[in-house]
Amino acid sequence: MKHIYILLISIFSFCVLAAPSHIKNVQGYTFDEVGELIEFTDLIFDSGKVLAIGSRNLANQYPDAQVIDGKQHILLPGIIDAHGHILGLGETLLAVDVRDIASAKASAEKVRDYAQQNPDLDWVLGGGWNQVLWPGQQFPTAAMLDEYIQDRPVWISRVDGHAGWANSKALQIAGITKDSLDPPGGQIMRDNNGVPTGILIDNAMTMLWEKVPQDTEKSLKRKLDAASEYLLSLGVTSVHDAGIGYDTYQYYIKRSQEMGLRMRIYAMIAATDPKLAEMLAKGPVYDQYDYLAIRSVKVYGDGALGSRGAAMLAPYADDKDNKGLLLTPLKQLKPLFDLIIGKGFQLNIHEIGDRGNRLALDQFEDTFSRIEGQHLRNRIEHAQVIEVSDIPRFKSLEIIPSMQPTHATSDMNMAQERIGKIRLEGAYAWQTFEKQGSMVTFGSDFPVELANPFFGLHAAVTRQNRENQPDEGWIKGEAVSVEQAFKAFTLNAAYAAHQEKILGSLTPGKWADFILLDQDIFAIPPQEIWKTKVLETWVGGVKAFDSKNH
Repeated sequence: MKHIYILLISIFSFCVLAAPSHIKNVQGYTFDEVGELIEFTDLIFDSGKVLAIGSRNLANQYPDAQVIDGKQHILLPGIIDAHGHILGLGETLLAVDVRDIASAKASAEKVRDYAQQNPDLDWVLGGGWNQVLWPGQQFPTAAMLDEYIQDRPVWISRVDGHAGWANSKALQIAGITKDSLDPPGGQIMRDNNGVPTGILIDNAMTMLWEKVPQDTEKSLKRKLDAASEYLLSLGVTSVHDAGIGYDTYQYYIKRSQEMGLRMRIYAMIAATDPKLAEMLAKGPVYDQYDYLAIRSVKVYGDGALGSRGAAMLAPYADDKDNKGLLLTPLKQLKPLFDLIIGKGFQLNIHEIGDRGNRLALDQFEDTFSRIEGQHLRNRIEHAQVIEVSDIPRFKSLEIIPSMQPTHATSDMNMAQERIGKIRLEGAYAWQTFEKQGSMVTFGSDFPVELANPFFGLHAAVTRQNRENQPDEGWIKGEAVSVEQAFKAFTLNAAYAAHQEKILGSLTPGKWADFILLDQDIFAIPPQEIWKTKVLETWVGGVKAFDSKNH
């Protein structure tokens, strides 16, 4: 390994000594130093960083540059996904995916086929189901999986990651029976006789997940490599990885030290990890080429809307006895906030329901009043359903709303049913946040949603699904412009990671992370944005993906 590392250093040193590169003949867009969108036709970069952008006369200033013809393609800064789950995506790419399957039975059959194709697997794992899309909208049961697989445990997570579907063998291994108690912040769904149905919600999933074999370095490598290759093909050059445990923390650092990361990772430590205090004590982690940064913590506030786990101020409209779940008990918020912010780490808390968001804002306000910490650019991840009067508090407390546009277009078929029309006034409120001057930051929440950032851009601008429904867009007043959406996926996302001086645009001195596209997202009809294809992806001035090779 030492010899490989020395070789990589030698290669990098050679690249540093090489002549600058000059990409000409492009239609380029980026944000300038004050955040205004500007255009250019030529880009000069050297040693992985931008030297200059401008017109064709740049060739006179850099006569020795190696010229690359951009062939009139569209050139943009690389996309930064501000909320994803990298290894979760890798696992999804390598496991059985039942996303968009039309019924529980068809989903179980796909799981069966996958199990038959992979007889060496001790556990059959997968994800992506969504009962809201099925006839009757009923949760699936263990019996449906048992019909096909009885000899091996099966665990298939829901599309939002807040519920899972197990067969009887998996429940048996986890020791989940009629006598098992619901854990705090979780629920074991049961039939009329109190027998577990096979569905575990939020913290109840831990009871089973603890029995699944843990990752090895080999499996971590397979997942990271698969996810990196896929994301680069979509034009994503940097990801804010929303919740990593100690093993992943160590593995990322190892890959970084070996110069083995292909895209940039801004990782949030999972607040639930038993070694949280140990990782915080070590301080922030960076590498010299900015491929890895670990200076934030992901706190888990409430559940998800689809599984009625989001914490609400009033009961669900379609479940009058249910106000959702708090994954982190209220009494633990204060010491947790004080620990994380007190150590100088950014705190990013998952909150979807209006009660969850209010409790987070209340705790930020309390912690700031005692130990400060506003400068850490703390975030609320999702910020999905908010009491209207709480929205201005994001601005006054300097909390970044880190949001995912495709959540709105995925949820629009059930959101009003869940919470009623009145509460939608503060839901998925991107333009309201923009107007008050909040630093709106966008991501995808892959693999909960699809990772393609152009799906997110399309949803943000049109408030429609990819069938362009509904005709006028869902709650159209909260749509944003193409420029606002792209900024939220680039410069704003960089700011939300304390990286706006090195990433997010293509001004001189920043890393040359850019993408070439087949169409101009600023000129085409917004309904066409989701069809955009990435031709090339460059990270640090090195081509990391080329569609001609795929």
